Amino acid sequence: MAEFSRISIDQAHAALADDEDVAIVDLRDAMSYKARCIAGAINLNNDNVRDFLAATPRDRRVIVYCYHGNSSLNAAQFLVQQGFTTVASVDGGFEAWHQRYPQD
Repeated sequence: MAEFSRISIDQAHAALADDEDVAIVDLRDAMSYKARCIAGAINLNNDNVRDFLAATPRDRRVIVYCYHGNSSLNAAQFLVQQGFTTVASVDGGFEAWHQRYPQD
């Protein structure tokens, strides 16, 4: 069975810069997402997860983040269980991202 990986903020930033076909998934609440998110992020929640699963090829790289990098671990495991082959959880989450890349 495939496993997800844990990546740093810098690794996530590089992956997004290098690969146009990465799905970046934001698990935070809708208000936080609307206030600020990583460019191109999809706000994944219970209401749209089925649509995401139906529309996203299982071989597409998926990077998941939350507030601090904890909830994204469970979400990454869930996506692997749904058949996604390349899934990563961002250590430190959006808070670390925003500190490191405040303009992104």
